[in-house]
Amino acid sequence: QVQPVESGGGLVQAGGSLRLSCAASGRTFSTYTMGWFRQAPGKEREFVATISQSGGSTRYADPVKGRFTIARDNAKNTVYLQMNSLKPEDTAVYYCATGPQFGGTFISPNSYNYWGQGTQVIVSS
Repeated sequence: QVQPVESGGGLVQAGGSLRLSCAASGRTFSTYTMGWFRQAPGKEREFVATISQSGGSTRYADPVKGRFTIARDNAKNTVYLQMNSLKPEDTAVYYCATGPQFGGTFISPNSYNYWGQGTQVIVSS
């Protein structure tokens, strides 16, 4: 079991940056796909980014391509989401999730088994 815990959310002006962190427990962190999702008020949870076990493969949702970067440090059991050029429409609760072992990258939330509690990101205009 690799249970993620997010941190790093907050309030930022449009055009600004934030870095979210996700620390995961478990000795086998490096064998799991990790992902970031978000949920805005009144909307369904949506895919943001995912990263493979080694970090060599990543995928992004179209709205965040070129602005967000997902990375991981397996020695620290941590995955990051660097968010630049933030827009008001990025306002949401951001969730980190643990995906399959020994797989690749996955965009469906149904592929993820363990979820963090979420961290709020608010982008003001």
